[in-house]
Amino acid sequence: MGGTNLIGYLPRQTPIHQLSGVTKLLCFLLLSVIGMISYDTRFLLSLALFSIILFVVAKISYREISFVLKFIAFFSILNLLTVYLFAPEYGVTIYGTRHVIFQGIGRYTLTQEQLFYEFNLLIKYFVTIPPGLIFILTTNPSELASSIARVGGSYKIAYAFSLALRYIPDIQEDFRTISKAQQARGNELSQKASLGKRIRGNLTIAIPLIFSSLERIETISSAMELRRFGKNKSRTWLMAKPLRKNDYFSLLLISLVCLVGVYLLKVNHGRFYNPFN
Repeated sequence: MGGTNLIGYLPRQTPIHQLSGVTKLLCFLLLSVIGMISYDTRFLLSLALFSIILFVVAKISYREISFVLKFIAFFSILNLLTVYLFAPEYGVTIYGTRHVIFQGIGRYTLTQEQLFYEFNLLIKYFVTIPPGLIFILTTNPSELASSIARVGGSYKIAYAFSLALRYIPDIQEDFRTISKAQQARGNELSQKASLGKRIRGNLTIAIPLIFSSLERIETISSAMELRRFGKNKSRTWLMAKPLRKNDYFSLLLISLVCLVGVYLLKVNHGRFYNPFN
């Protein structure tokens, strides 16, 4: 994990940070839903480019999210391989044609249709995950909880989600502290050690990390219980921004993007853009 945070709020002075949490939550949900529904490659590529622009505007560098992106990339590739393993002809079924690239063994033949389908799946990861990352990285946890409650979510769930995000950096800091203590005792865990030794060393950190996290949970839950958290059906929020002109403009822009996605569903007569016709 190096010296960077795994995931958490990054305070900056950017137009995206200044938006209300409700606006960012609604934009995230709208972009994610239309990104998951559509299989139009042109539209998905545009959304992926739009996500990159949002990262630039929010001043979030690659270094700050590199660990998360590598983690996501690993599972994305694993998912694509699994899809091919269990359904190597699914693309042929969807697009209705069959253009063979490589004649493999048995049913494991590589077709243009399957390759195109899996390419669309890959783009989807770059469309649906970045809005969530931007929402989490640019929204104060307290405001994030209030925004979930304001769009109709339970404030207890919103508070739990907020607490989880708030304490991820603390848990990461505990990990670093325990790791340094282990290395001070001669247990090498840096990149100088072999991969196997590092894995075994990191596993030994897990137990004290779990115990320290349980102690933290006990402290927080006792404090919340003493303050009678959950007694009332609603609560007030310290961090809740009112909607301003930029919020309405952002919601309008994202709504237009979603309308384009819906229009393409009609043009394509379904979710899939078919270049093989």
